Amino acid sequence: MTFAEKLKSIRKKAGLSQEQLAEKLGVSRQAVTKWETETGIPDIENMMAISALFDISIDELLSNERGMKKSNEYLFESVTEYDIDEPKRYDMKFGGAKQFVLSGYEGEKIRVRLVSNTLSTLQNDFKVKIDDIRKRIDVDVIRKNGISEATAKETVSIFVQIPIPYVGKIEGAVNAETVEIRSLDCDSIELDVKTPNIILNDVGGTVEINCNLDMSVVCNSLKGYLAINQVSATSKIHIPEGEVFTAVTKGIGTSISYEKDGRQTERFDTPDAENVIELNGIKSELVICLLYTSDAADE
Repeated sequence: MTFAEKLKSIRKKAGLSQEQLAEKLGVSRQAVTKWETETGIPDIENMMAISALFDISIDELLSNERGMKKSNEYLFESVTEYDIDEPKRYDMKFGGAKQFVLSGYEGEKIRVRLVSNTLSTLQNDFKVKIDDIRKRIDVDVIRKNGISEATAKETVSIFVQIPIPYVGKIEGAVNAETVEIRSLDCDSIELDVKTPNIILNDVGGTVEINCNLDMSVVCNSLKGYLAINQVSATSKIHIPEGEVFTAVTKGIGTSISYEKDGRQTERFDTPDAENVIELNGIKSELVICLLYTSDAADE
C-alpha cells in the first residue's frame, strides 16, 4: 500500500472528509487531494502532524514507499548489540544522521542499528563503540574513512533500542533531519540536538531538549515534564486537544503563545497541572498548538 492509499484509508476509517482533514492540519483541501492521488507528498511538518493525528509512525506511513526490498526495507545495515543486566545511565553521541529514532523495548540488550539505502560501505565507514563503565553505558558512533557528518546526515539513519527494565537517565547528542523518541518512560531524558523536527510518542518522565534551531515538536501525549531550552529561536509544539498541562517560561526574553486550527488563540493551559511544558533560554518563543479540533474525538 502506497502512502497515498494509506492516507486515504486511515482518513476514511476516522470518518473524515478531505476538507475536514485539511482543516485539522491547517492546509487546503487541494493539498490533501494531491497527497491521496500521488501528485504530491506532505512536507516533514505535515507528515509529523498526520503521524500524531492518526497515532501512526512516520515509518509506517512511508513503509511501502521505499519498496519491499527486504523486511527491514534498507539495502545496507550495521547492527551492534550489548547485554544489559541492571539499570544504567546512558551517555550517547551519534553525530550526523538523516533520521534518529530512540525507543524502549522489552529486552535485555542495547541495540544500535545503522541503515542506509545508498552507502554500500556502511559497515566499513562507521564503528559503534559501547563501553560499560560501572553504572553507565557510553555509546559513540565513530565515522571512518573520511566520512563527514554532512554525508552521514544525508545517507544514514540510526535506530537505538534500550531495554525498558534497565533504563535510568538518558543523555544523547545527535544532528539529524528528524529525531523521534518512542515508548520510553524514565527518570530523565536530555537531548542535545540539531534538528528542525522532533516527535515524542508515548514518552514519560522528564524530557529536556536543548536546541538552538527553530523546531517543530509533535507530542502525542504529555506525561510529565517537557523542557525546551533555546537561544534566539522560535519553535512550535503540537499537542493533542484535551491534554492538561501548565506552561511556564524561564530565562531572558522568552514567551509562549497559543494556536488552534492555525490561528492564534487565548491561553489554554491549566495552572498547577501535573504535566508541565517549559520554555527556557534567551530571546526565544514557543507556540503551543492543538493537534485536533474540538470535534475530532466525536468524528
